[in-house]
Amino acid sequence: MYKKILIPTDGSEYTKAATMQGLELAKLTGAEVTALFVVDDTTYINFPFGPMAPDLTMVLEDEGKKAVGSVRAEGEKMGVKTATSMKRGSPANVIIEESKYFDLVVMGTLGRSGVSKLLLGSVAEKVIRFAQCPVLVVRNAEMHK
Repeated sequence: MYKKILIPTDGSEYTKAATMQGLELAKLTGAEVTALFVVDDTTYINFPFGPMAPDLTMVLEDEGKKAVGSVRAEGEKMGVKTATSMKRGSPANVIIEESKYFDLVVMGTLGRSGVSKLLLGSVAEKVIRFAQCPVLVVRNAEMHK
């Protein structure tokens, strides 16, 4: 069935339900999990470069380490082999590129802008359309009440 599951995370509440679903599925199938955080390069587009730019990069990288570390910690509690990965680029494009190495992508409704909180989210939608393996999108019921 599934041997390798990718769980993209941004560390937000939107990804917690997907993380738990992905880990439970991995436990049931004996799959290995990779938690992926993408440092979103588009964050810099409207940010004035200068002395603050390196600080912003460090903040995003620290956020990413916490996000994937949280997935790994949950996986360890459940007895699921869990690796972590951090990449740079557009989240949707990176997830799509990485999908060719996995049997399944389990993701939440990533994205923090107003419209994506109400809808599926542009990252999840693009991944569903173009991923090279099946994609399971998990809605976080608590966030949609």
